[in-house]
Amino acid sequence: MPTKSLEFPRNLPPYVPMILVALAIRLVVIPFVYHEWMDPFVLEHWAFGRVARSIASGHGFGSPFADTGPTALLPPVYPYILAAIFKIFGIYTRASIIATLSLNSLLSAMTCVPVFFVARKSFGDRVAKWSGWGWALSPYGIYYGADWAWSTCLVTLLLCCLFFIALELEDSGRLLHWIGFGLLCGFAALTEPVVLSILPLLGAWICYRRYRQARSWKLPGLAATVAFLVMTSPWIVRNYEVFHKFIPFRSGFGLELYIGNNGYSQRWVNRDLHPNHNDHELAEYVQRGEIAYMEHKRQQAFDFIDSHPGWFAWMTLRRAFYLWTGYWSFSPAYLAEEPLDPPNIFVQSTLSLLALTGLWRVFRSDKPLAARYAIVLACFPLAYYLSHPETYYFRPADPIVVVLAAYAVVGFLERFERKAAIKARAA
Repeated sequence: MPTKSLEFPRNLPPYVPMILVALAIRLVVIPFVYHEWMDPFVLEHWAFGRVARSIASGHGFGSPFADTGPTALLPPVYPYILAAIFKIFGIYTRASIIATLSLNSLLSAMTCVPVFFVARKSFGDRVAKWSGWGWALSPYGIYYGADWAWSTCLVTLLLCCLFFIALELEDSGRLLHWIGFGLLCGFAALTEPVVLSILPLLGAWICYRRYRQARSWKLPGLAATVAFLVMTSPWIVRNYEVFHKFIPFRSGFGLELYIGNNGYSQRWVNRDLHPNHNDHELAEYVQRGEIAYMEHKRQQAFDFIDSHPGWFAWMTLRRAFYLWTGYWSFSPAYLAEEPLDPPNIFVQSTLSLLALTGLWRVFRSDKPLAARYAIVLACFPLAYYLSHPETYYFRPADPIVVVLAAYAVVGFLERFERKAAIKARAA
């Protein structure tokens, strides 16, 4: 009896198969990797997990390194999501870890939707299909969906959705649309504040474009701003009441700056100076309290930068190069600790080269559209150039990278097809 090959119904939206395939791949990977999160050492140094455990245990939002009480080290959204998972499946149980990775896999798979719509809005259906499938099969999308119990996948989805909304808002003066944009921007900032490196610029660009087109922009822009403040103000007020200091989103930038700027250059960050890996630093954190400790680390970092400006400039360039290419060093000692760097260099460099090629193509055809993409690529990683990078830091910008890379690939294909058609006619 003949068998039928698996086919999706033709009336399905084109992004549905992308989601299903993306989710299936990520879920298949989880059984091979989740056990790494069951290591007691990993769990003890998992800041999101520690804060979520404190919430789920009834001790409130706190204790990221030790049982020290309230914290503002992390933004609130993802720890509360983890806390809900811990409440349902147990704290640090196998079920809760698998549920967390499954949720992140779902969030990563769902990112196919805004990727598809961003690409279709910008470049048409063909690029949209390439982009959606590119994200579904992206090595970074798969890995960080299935094996990263962090807020990365949620931030990635939110940022891509907000980029699409920003594309749409130029043609919309409805206040509800702008209020929704502001609220979602606030939610994204409470998930990972680094999104604020680009969201205000995207909003300002929309307002500028509407101003140039003699459309209303002041009231819509004000509505979005007020909505953003409404969403974020409870967290800001909480931080002020707890720590008696204005802390908009998180308190830890001083530490991040310090562990990346202290004279160490064998890697992009000196983790031995982090309280998770250094008993002296942990003791100082406990003794001083979080806010005083972070201020001390910030001052130590600034003192070092002031006295070593050449080192800081060179390391800033190295960090930028690392984020875009994955390359830090080929020394045997370094590669012994980072054996996956060579394939990562190939993947990251290829994606970056294709994305920059795609951006160049957009600038040639539509400069206002290109400016939106340039804002993301130029501004999103700035804080990491100055402090320190990790491979997962750049991942929330990957959907935009994938769209631009797909635009470049489709451009190459169309050029090849035109040449082939010319040759066929000539023959």
